Amino acid sequence: MGGLRELAASFVVPGPAGVAIRDRLRVSAADAALLAEVGVFLGSLAGGDLAVRARQELGHDAASWAVRKRELTGQSSARWAGSITKATHDQWALARRGQAAHLAWLRGQISSIEARLARPLGAKASKREGLVRGYSSRGEWHAKSRRLQTLKDRLLSVEADWAAGRVRVVRGGKRLAHTRHHLDAAGLTEPTWRQRWRAERMFLAADGETGKRFGNETLRITDTGQFSIKLPAPLAHLANAPHGRYVLDATVRFQHRGQEWLDRITAHRAVAYRIHHDTVRGRWYVTASWQRAATPVLPLQAALAQGVVAMDMNDDHLAAWHLDGHGNPVGEPQRFFYDLTGTSEHRDAQIRHALSRLLHHTRRCGAAAIAIENLDFTNGTSREKHGRNKRFRRLLSRFPTAKLKARLVSMAAEQDIAVVAVDPAYTSRWGAQHWQKPLSTPARKISRHDAASIAIGRRALGHPIKRRTTPPPAHQSDVPGHRIVQARPETRGREETRPHLPGPRTRGAPPGGGAKAGDQRAQHRSGHTTEQQSWQQDAFPLSV
Repeated sequence: MGGLRELAASFVVPGPAGVAIRDRLRVSAADAALLAEVGVFLGSLAGGDLAVRARQELGHDAASWAVRKRELTGQSSARWAGSITKATHDQWALARRGQAAHLAWLRGQISSIEARLARPLGAKASKREGLVRGYSSRGEWHAKSRRLQTLKDRLLSVEADWAAGRVRVVRGGKRLAHTRHHLDAAGLTEPTWRQRWRAERMFLAADGETGKRFGNETLRITDTGQFSIKLPAPLAHLANAPHGRYVLDATVRFQHRGQEWLDRITAHRAVAYRIHHDTVRGRWYVTASWQRAATPVLPLQAALAQGVVAMDMNDDHLAAWHLDGHGNPVGEPQRFFYDLTGTSEHRDAQIRHALSRLLHHTRRCGAAAIAIENLDFTNGTSREKHGRNKRFRRLLSRFPTAKLKARLVSMAAEQDIAVVAVDPAYTSRWGAQHWQKPLSTPARKISRHDAASIAIGRRALGHPIKRRTTPPPAHQSDVPGHRIVQARPETRGREETRPHLPGPRTRGAPPGGGAKAGDQRAQHRSGHTTEQQSWQQDAFPLSV
């Protein structure tokens, strides 16, 4: 046991800090042409502002930000300039965080390869001594040594960019830009690619402002669903309404969280909007988003007071089991299947459907919390960690760990269900060791994933994963202070008999009857009577 790592404490995951909803814009041909013209114009301004911000590197400050905003105000408007500069700053900051993550990844890869190169060929790993395994052949060793030099050169370049504050950002996406040189492999024509490229580089987003009419002065949606846009100054001649505004023919109706959105805009609270063009489907969408007040996190003990539904995430299903407050599995294991093949929209829909069924099951069980593993596969998908096991690496790469957890937290918050994250160490191994075989019957087969869900739930509840065990023979009577590991010493009733449930029973005495009912200490002890008086033998005199 000395080689086991220290487990992190369980905690309640904070709820979402924002809300985003989307609706389709059924625009006319004239409206679509105007949206494209405005988006391309503002996108060109956003591209120029991003280039200016990138050239400033680490020399950026509030004064330079104000200069950029003043320059854009003359070409559009003050509010459009504020939205563009803020989006540019967020994009630069995101690229900076990605650069830091890439640095950490490169250093981890280099240290891993160096450690394996230092080991003899074919050497086995030793967790006790902290040694990694060596490469299997001389050819693999030579290929990895060449890769090591490549990674070191790349590390020097990224470190130089990091020190100078230099980032590289592609408006429209690096993947789509790379696709331009591989149109045949992507199944696209050049006009189709250019249409998609133009749509991704458009800028049609505006932040809200509390106190303004309907929460947004630039992109305004009224309580009746009327959508209007404040046109930039060079395009003001296209307005069809007073004050340089253009009113779309389409009507907006948010179905999901529509009442919450309506309450917010009628109170003139800030709501941000973003218009997006899906060129594949030929549709326009509008996304509304706003921030929520930070809600206090429910204490861990309060969240687990009514038990917990523990969930084990897998490649094709969620394995869940309801546990009571003492860590006992209740009912039958549940499995919610999904399919992670196909498009990202299909995978996201599959995950939402599985999580919806999980939340409905939690409500039926009466639990107020769901326990999940605090997984992070970002550092576990590399070939240096899993070697030539490409199938397993591909499985980890496509598994939507972060998206599934974020989706679960968001959906559970609407149902007033807490999400408890636990340390994932040894849950699958210990769950199978202590719970899979004892719970399996000829009519019910328990998988390792079902057993792992029990381990996750018991860890969330603060119980050891090891199942209930019998005390040693010397302590199987009424020796105080030594009992099973199932109940804590402060648990009331742990020294008493089980309550008898009313109703018919099979292969036993009627409810409330039997030799085991009542005080079990009375069985086979002098001075006590049992329910079956007929076989009790009277004492004979010694003289007979």
